[in-house]
Amino acid sequence: MAGFMDILGTIVQQGMSQSGGSRISNAFGAGQSGSGSLTDIIGSLGKMVGGMQSGQSSQMGGGSGLGSLGGVIGNVLGSMGGNKNAALGGLGALAGAVLGGGGRSARGAVGGGGLAMLASLAFSALKKIGQAPSNPPRALFEPETDDDVAALEQDAEVIVKAMINAAKADGKIDQEEIERIVGKLEEGGLTEEEKAFFMEEANKPLDIDAVVASAGGKADMAAQIYAASLLAIEVDTPAEEQYMSELVSRLGLHPDVAAHIQQALGVA
Repeated sequence: MAGFMDILGTIVQQGMSQSGGSRISNAFGAGQSGSGSLTDIIGSLGKMVGGMQSGQSSQMGGGSGLGSLGGVIGNVLGSMGGNKNAALGGLGALAGAVLGGGGRSARGAVGGGGLAMLASLAFSALKKIGQAPSNPPRALFEPETDDDVAALEQDAEVIVKAMINAAKADGKIDQEEIERIVGKLEEGGLTEEEKAFFMEEANKPLDIDAVVASAGGKADMAAQIYAASLLAIEVDTPAEEQYMSELVSRLGLHPDVAAHIQQALGVA
């Protein structure tokens, strides 16, 4: 079976919900002056790294808000040393896939960018309330060992399963809806084996207990699961709103962490 990073990349490229792509675009600051293209985004991130190396603070899009990924990731890149290029490369692949202008990126690269984005959102949101982990998330670092690769694959598996579970929140993910989503993902290169995995997971009963357990009691993974779930559904029905509210409570997320992630993704 292909890696979960590939599956995540396919989901990110093709989208599970109508708003998924626009929410990622919003995280990158699309629509803000000077930050709507891949070149602008990577250029801004590169300048931000340089500013941090000289002891200065910088945010893409200007201002003091944290509504774009430039501001979000600015909180973590300064401590990454030589690994900062790994984050920039992954985020560049993600930006190219979602915003256009970057060509068709490899699914694994886009999946890595997706993990880097979610990790950055989580770290920034937790830092805002004084709960940031002592080390930056591993999704922002270039894997150096087989154990590192396996750990990232495990993170991707957690995220993929959380997104599929969220799609069941309103009780409307019937076989026709599953086929629609899978058909869309097949356009992004979903293999037969990956399709079988997706179908099996989608046909399982809604299981928020399993999603909560998959966070392993780690606040940064809990925040990533919450952010990924927001990319998977519209949150425009009472059932979906209840699911997301319960997810915050069961994951032990501070309400301000959830609010920060919502703001970054442009969720009303």
